[in-house]
Formats: sequence, structure tokens, C-alpha cells
Amino acid sequence: MNFNFDFVGRRKWWYALSLLIIIPGLIAMALHRPVLNFGIDFTGGNIIDVQFQQPVSAGQVREVLDGLDLGTSSIQATGNNEFLIRTPELNEEQTDRLIGALRDKIGQLDLKRNEKVGATIGRELTIKGIEAMAIAWVLMVIYITIRFEFLSGLAAILALIHDVLVTIGLFAIFRWEVDSTFVAAILTIIGYSINDTIVIFDRIRENLRLRRKESIEELVNRSINQSLTRSINTVLTVIIALLALMLLGGETTRTFALAMLIGTVSGAYSSIFTASPLWIDFRNLSRERHRQAVEAKATTKPRKAPSH
Repeated sequence: MNFNFDFVGRRKWWYALSLLIIIPGLIAMALHRPVLNFGIDFTGGNIIDVQFQQPVSAGQVREVLDGLDLGTSSIQATGNNEFLIRTPELNEEQTDRLIGALRDKIGQLDLKRNEKVGATIGRELTIKGIEAMAIAWVLMVIYITIRFEFLSGLAAILALIHDVLVTIGLFAIFRWEVDSTFVAAILTIIGYSINDTIVIFDRIRENLRLRRKESIEELVNRSINQSLTRSINTVLTVIIALLALMLLGGETTRTFALAMLIGTVSGAYSSIFTASPLWIDFRNLSRERHRQAVEAKATTKPRKAPSH
């Protein structure tokens, strides 16, 4: 299927649309303390492992937790009527009240584990995640610079930052809970988005070799349109899988699936509407600066004295 959309000519509109999402997210992060709605992986809490003696659903366990104002807790079914419950930090009295409520409203159970998890795990995980992301960006810039050019690498990294800010910003605005899987989702989004961007850059490079009598804007626009079918098919396939994971995967995978869903859509958008147009703007800016430098050098060059 051949498309002929003017992506490049309307690039200012695409930039504005991205800012309409990113700026509210940055404002939400600046106003809220903490910045995100961190789960117990970051704030600390209790991990309670219970096994019931009769068939029990996660919904029944959720009702008991909601009745004790523990609605933010996560529940993971581990098989054989066994559940792993992650709650905010509880003292001994609160834990006894929770176990008693589960027995009274659901049935007999065995308490297999009750452990307190410190918040230092969350801080370490956050630091490691940021370090991994920074290293990945540096290596990506080096790789793209070698394969294409530095301006392509710069545009690609800004597109990745766009995807990260969109995902984090929406989580900050809607105060969705963030757990350890969120970090994994962000790193996965970066890998997905850069792959789609490189495919389009590769098509641009191929078309540059066979360049016809057309401007660079027209060439990039043609390259994006040629890659559009692949980009749409890829993102739709991933979205279908993520929607299935959100609906059927349970609570423990919901944060990961939601972050991935937002990041996948944002990654497809930035690869098509942001990365290549940014490369054009950087290229034009670089050439304009080079032209101005040449003109300035020519005007300041001392003239030779006339010979007599």
C-alpha cells in the first residue's frame, strides 16, 4: 500500500501535539510529592503469602483488602489457592487483623510467609534503571553515528526521551501505581522505539543514494511513507498482545502492560512524526551555521595590498 501523507511539512503540528502531552506531565511531576505513585517496591511494605484450604478467587481477597483500606495492595495468585499479597508496611497488630479478616470472610488458611521489604530495594532499582538507560542512550548514539551520522543519533535519542516523558508523564497525571515492572517497561520501550526509528533512517539513507531531483524534505517524506505500512503493522501486533496481557494477565502484569502500551504507541508516533523531522531541522540548522561561519570568515579575511 502506497501512502502520500505530508509528515514533514506539518512537523510543527506534530511537535506541538507532543508538547501538549509532555508539558502537563512535567507539571504533574513538579506539583506532586512523590513525583509518581510509587508502590511498595519503592516505598517498602509487607509481602504476605497465604494458602486457603478451599477454592478462592483473587476478587474475594481483593474485597477483604478493600474493607481494611488496603486497596492499593497487589495480589498474585501462585496456584493451589495460594496468594502472594503485597501491602503497605503493616505492624504486627495490622497483620493479625488482615489474617483474621481473611479467615472470617473467606475461610481457613495457612500463613506461609510475612516479610517486610525495605524501600532501599526500590531506590537501588531506580538508580540501576537510570544508569542502564543512560548507558543505552550513549551506546545508541555511538551506533547510529557510525551507521548514519551524529545528527541522526541526536534526533533518535530525543525521540526516545519523548517516549519516556510521555509514559512517565501520563503515570504522573493519573497517579497510576508504579512498581518494579515499570522500570523494565521503560527499558523495553526504548528498545522498541529505537528499532522503528532506525528502520526509517535506513530507508532515508537508501533513498539518498538514489536521490532524484527533490528536496531533502520531499525525500524524507517519501521514505516515511514507504515505511508506514511496516510501522503500522508492527505497532498493531504489539498493541493486540499488550491488550490481551492487560485484560488477562492479572494485577502483577498490569502496570507493565499499561506502561508498554503507552510507550509503544508513543514510540510508533515519535519514529514517524518526530525523529526524521528533527533530523531535517538539525541538518538545516547545521548547514545554516556552516554557511554563516564561511561568510563570516570571508568578510574578516584580510585583503592583499595592491601592488605598485
